[in-house]
Amino acid sequence: HGLGQVTRVSGASSLGAQDAARVANAIQRLLVEETRLGIPAIIHEEICSGLTARQSTVFPQAIGVASSWEPDLAEAIADAVRLQMRAIGAHQGLSPVLDVCRDPRWGRLEETFGEDPYLVARMGAAFVRGLQSDDLSGGVIATAKHFVGYAASEGGMNWAPGHIPARELREVYLHPFEAVVRAAGLRSVMNGYQELDGVPCGADRGLLTGILRDEWGFDGCVVSDYFSVRQLAEYHRLVADASQAAVVAMTAGIDVELPGTDCYGEPLLAALASGDIDEKLVDVSVRRVLRTKFELGIFEQPFVDFDAVAAVTDTPQQRALARRVAHKSMVLLRNDGVLPLQPHLGAVAVIGPNADAARNLFGDYTFPAHAESLREMRTEDNVFSIPIPDGAEFGDGMVGAPSVLESLRERLGPAVRHARGCDVNSDSTEGFAAAVALAAEADVAVMVMGDKSGLTNDCTSGEGRDRASLDLPGVQQDLVRAVVATGTPVVLVLVVGRPAGSVWIHEHCA
Repeated sequence: HGLGQVTRVSGASSLGAQDAARVANAIQRLLVEETRLGIPAIIHEEICSGLTARQSTVFPQAIGVASSWEPDLAEAIADAVRLQMRAIGAHQGLSPVLDVCRDPRWGRLEETFGEDPYLVARMGAAFVRGLQSDDLSGGVIATAKHFVGYAASEGGMNWAPGHIPARELREVYLHPFEAVVRAAGLRSVMNGYQELDGVPCGADRGLLTGILRDEWGFDGCVVSDYFSVRQLAEYHRLVADASQAAVVAMTAGIDVELPGTDCYGEPLLAALASGDIDEKLVDVSVRRVLRTKFELGIFEQPFVDFDAVAAVTDTPQQRALARRVAHKSMVLLRNDGVLPLQPHLGAVAVIGPNADAARNLFGDYTFPAHAESLREMRTEDNVFSIPIPDGAEFGDGMVGAPSVLESLRERLGPAVRHARGCDVNSDSTEGFAAAVALAAEADVAVMVMGDKSGLTNDCTSGEGRDRASLDLPGVQQDLVRAVVATGTPVVLVLVVGRPAGSVWIHEHCA
């Protein structure tokens, strides 16, 4: 049925690495041995924070990597991801995110390299080199997204239109994409969901063909963001149906529809039969996809050795790299002499909704976050409807990391005492009294505040989790004020969340 891409064998399931490799082999065997043309598929995965899969190393979100100011670290992360992906039979990663983000209300800020186009370009180019390697037959296709201006949305709202003058579009928002095309040999681009000057990016031939291909010389594949071809009809109301959406998107320059052949299947065939689209235009996209598959070497070797997967999956070296990048990503706003905490301290009060929540240390495109999403997405019409076996849902085994509270107890022993104080995003102040009393009796209070990132409704950061306010969520700021008022020295730790929260801390707390 025209299937040329397979969506997230690992990320949309609870499969371990070896099982994912077995499934990938089974899919390729079916395509190679039991279809008319015998053409293998490209399997893609999300990799914003490392490979989004069970048993894969979780690396810091891109905003943390950018905070290191070391492009070599981005390249090293991508190289580790490349090894993990090729081992499980995956060939395309949906990263790097090259959106220049200057509005911290936008929930996906954490997936970006930040607000400076030069830094975004340097980090993005390094990531592309590490992922694709010198020879794509051993590499993974990098997919720069979201082309373009997706993070410059009206009101910081996901999918909202961007209002960007032509010069600013060129000098700020297009710059990182141009850099990775010209300097890093980028092989894939993904369109943005939003409109620019009233034109959906997925329908803009001047953007996807004129600038990208004719001006910059890009010769890879353009893939659609998930469901964005169908959105030309259902969200943007640009066309009437899926067939017209397919025509507009392919004419604009989108070669591959993700996550499935919703519009590029039967609706595209209907458009060909009616003469609404020239078959030669379809042939152009077919050639691009086939060329990419030849570059990947999957015609010669469509299968992987699943017995060799463990040797490159979440290795001690990869964990050490993740830890090193995490250290480099930390930003110290100010220190009045409280840090570093000394072993001989007396009572240490550890307070806050994220103090004993290891899950909340992870960003939106990590497997612990996506496992929660999978539990909520079990309808038959959802692309992520793969059932999760009993006992294999989100739990401590998927995190594999200590909480801040656990780490402090390991370092400082029985001096550490804990009170949650409040939830991440609740109006309840029921826990305030206990937390304030604990802080008043302590020599120092460590407050671990911030967001919970992900795609579920209880999350305060991540895709589709935009914020109208730059304050800390819920009643967290009130709790900080109350603890600071005790006079106990306070160490404030902001996890996952938006830089704007740290601005508030810097202005209001000693």
